[in-house]
Amino acid sequence: MNLTLDINNSEQLSSICGSFDRHLETIAKSLDVQINNIGEDFTLQGDNQHIAARVLQDLLALSDSKSIEIHDVEMAIKMYSRQDLPEKVVNIKTKRKFIHIRSKNQQKYVLDIKNKDCIFGIGPAGTGKTYLAVARAVEALESSEVRRLILVRPAVEAGEKLGFLPGNMTEKVDPYLRPIYDALYEMLGFDKVEKLLEKNIIEVAPLAFMRGRTLNEAFIILDEAQNTTIPQMKMFLTRLGFGSKMVITGDVTQIDLANPKQSGLIHAAKVLADEKKISFCHFETKDVVRHNLVQRIVSAYDKFE
Repeated sequence: MNLTLDINNSEQLSSICGSFDRHLETIAKSLDVQINNIGEDFTLQGDNQHIAARVLQDLLALSDSKSIEIHDVEMAIKMYSRQDLPEKVVNIKTKRKFIHIRSKNQQKYVLDIKNKDCIFGIGPAGTGKTYLAVARAVEALESSEVRRLILVRPAVEAGEKLGFLPGNMTEKVDPYLRPIYDALYEMLGFDKVEKLLEKNIIEVAPLAFMRGRTLNEAFIILDEAQNTTIPQMKMFLTRLGFGSKMVITGDVTQIDLANPKQSGLIHAAKVLADEKKISFCHFETKDVVRHNLVQRIVSAYDKFE
């Protein structure tokens, strides 16, 4: 088949093809296809030529916002090789970042975040639960759908004692929210995030600080929710105010509570299972979007347990 990509300049073409066509070679080898090109005109041959075409189109869209790296190519191949990917994929676009949806479960997750006020994302590490929630939060803030972002985490010790860390409680919890900070910096830029923190438009708070508050016109993310107790989860869920949205993420295989059976996340999934206005999105090992080895590690642990 013939494919023409709408490429703006030679730098963009080079980014897609890779140094010495390394990216094209990776696509060809992974999908067992032949790829030749003259500029933006590509010729694809092989049983998986249509998958290769979707990969190249994906890389074209991604190249508008960043320089393509080999892991971007590998993730695109993995995504479009899957049988359960929807024909039409809804992606997330912020001012600085174009975020690709990598699986059917991720697709449901981002759509539910857009359409419902309370969403649970439950599944193993690396499935994009927190990252996609932050992306939707930034998108909502930039489009003035909400006025504030509130990032919350239970202050549960996992190995280290929080009391050994310097500073007040907020400063102690900050390091545990590093994945959220990293996502914010990537999507908004370091300076912008720092200014929004100073203005309290972005607020980072331990879960205990939520008690007694009603959160209006805010996008609230509770991360590591498997480490909430049942009373804490109930308290948090009842903080939802007008014009607000809550996303609760967690991995029930990584509970650090003294009594894992008392996890507020597990309890909430049972209590609220039939509530139509609340969405539960369950991720699987196949949704892992990190290095291929991460998926194999998660699978190995699942089988062992």
